[in-house]
Amino acid sequence: MKKAFVLLLTLSVLTACKSDKKTETAEETFTADSPEKTAKQSDGLTLLKGDFVYFDGAAVIQTHANIYGVFITDKMQELNELAEKYKTEPTDMVPVEIRGKITNKKDDKILWDNKVEVVEILNVSKPNPESNNVVKLGQE
Repeated sequence: MKKAFVLLLTLSVLTACKSDKKTETAEETFTADSPEKTAKQSDGLTLLKGDFVYFDGAAVIQTHANIYGVFITDKMQELNELAEKYKTEPTDMVPVEIRGKITNKKDDKILWDNKVEVVEILNVSKPNPESNNVVKLGQE
């Protein structure tokens, strides 16, 4: 009898919790036609902050959530020239902020699912030496 009471009490508490209505906060949504959007928000570009590396003909930007293959363009070459100033090894990754066009279209050369074309370079900064996650092969 005691077990049945505890079971019934547990079920009633669990079902009571599920019926709680959460208060919804009004979120503003901006459409492409919205006058509140700035020119940069309505141009279709995405801001990416992450680590950039260009090595052996392949370029990659790794963000906290995804890895993007980078199309080889003049703007990517310019980004690489800026990043070279901070590299000590050819495979070092450099923190960058860019705006670009993201696509998932198939490409013969870039095999990553997510790809980006660099349109605007916002910032290139010096890597943090404490977060050096480089694996080196061979003898030193």
